[in-house]
Amino acid sequence: MKFAVIGGGSSYTPELVDGIFAREGKFLFDEIWLMDQNEQRLEINHAFSERLAQRYGSSCKIYKTKNIEEAVKNARYVLTQIRVGQMQARINDEKLGLKYGIIGQETTGIGGFACALRTIPVILDIAHKMEQLCPNAFLINFTNPAGINTEAVIKYSKIRTIGLCNVPIGMIMEIVKHIGGNPEEIELDYVGLNHLSWVRKFKKQGVDITQEVLQKFWEHAEEEWEDETTRNNMLEAMKSLNMFCNYYLQYYYSTESVLNYLKKKEKTRGEEVLEIEQKLFEKYSNPELKEKPEELSKRGGAHYSTAALMVIDAIENDKKSRQIVCCKNNGAIPTFDDDVSVEISAIIDKDGAHAIPQPPPEHSIRGLMQLIKAYETLTVHSAVKGDRELAFQALLSHPLMPDAKKCRELLDELMEINKPYLKKFFNK
Repeated sequence: MKFAVIGGGSSYTPELVDGIFAREGKFLFDEIWLMDQNEQRLEINHAFSERLAQRYGSSCKIYKTKNIEEAVKNARYVLTQIRVGQMQARINDEKLGLKYGIIGQETTGIGGFACALRTIPVILDIAHKMEQLCPNAFLINFTNPAGINTEAVIKYSKIRTIGLCNVPIGMIMEIVKHIGGNPEEIELDYVGLNHLSWVRKFKKQGVDITQEVLQKFWEHAEEEWEDETTRNNMLEAMKSLNMFCNYYLQYYYSTESVLNYLKKKEKTRGEEVLEIEQKLFEKYSNPELKEKPEELSKRGGAHYSTAALMVIDAIENDKKSRQIVCCKNNGAIPTFDDDVSVEISAIIDKDGAHAIPQPPPEHSIRGLMQLIKAYETLTVHSAVKGDRELAFQALLSHPLMPDAKKCRELLDELMEINKPYLKKFFNK
């Protein structure tokens, strides 16, 4: 069985490869193909992955390539973890947001919008190549913004796809840490979109433990939100909603304090990550290193492989297990279109992910969900068609954007900065 990693030069790759070898008894890959255009990082990750294979005594062969067709041909799974424009593009997004007095985070607001416009054409190109070279494969997408990219594949490709984020599995691991038990025993009543989600109920072995879990999360809120004002705003919101809020909701529930915090920082998050990655690749280059370094968790890679391999295990073994993923709504959340991507609990079996039907979201969260979903859908269509007016309308619909005139100026500047990656918009 062949497993292809598009973006094999990512700093996350060792976490993923290590996870594969640690779970080799559940399913067996004969080949892992790492594909990337960054030859230096690809070489480092390939050599490190081979050392990991040796450490685990795995017979799996690991290949490297710069050719995407070679990587995906006859693959059973294709995992995408790409960054179009590399880290400098993210840094540009963050600084562009601050220039206009708005949040420029990687997946939220103007940063997420710019990232999506750059990425959607590339993700769809991968999906279309899969249609020709491995039509029965599954596309597992980690590429940000994960929900928007998943929706693009749902709407514009025939390939079966599942979008993943390590936030849900991270929540489950935190519950296990504070409450005890095994991850398989924990069930979340989880609803929303990628990086815009709420947990309404928590269960352990079928028993409601919501209040106990919420109390523990509130007690450890400093670990989630460093800034005191932001933390207090999030606690205020969560206690009123009686739900746990995804970390990324801080951008909506505490916009002013987050923006002030970002303005005061000497470096953007992208610049910080760039430094972390440089140190990681120095370690990866060490021929004596045969296990993933602890610093990888600072990059945001905690439980990354767990999320991916739980899904693959469920598909391969037709487990029909319940997992939280980005998938096609297909009527699961009432009041939302059938063909949009949502992040909710789904049954994972040999055919992929099937969203579990649930009641309509509470009015207290539904409005924000609807607004961001409209923005995401407009963003997908604008990227596919190269339509500036749809792109402008996407910005107009987003609550973190400036007024209409500033949105137009912001869009024009964003287009110029990203011109090499937005050819459809300039060919018209």
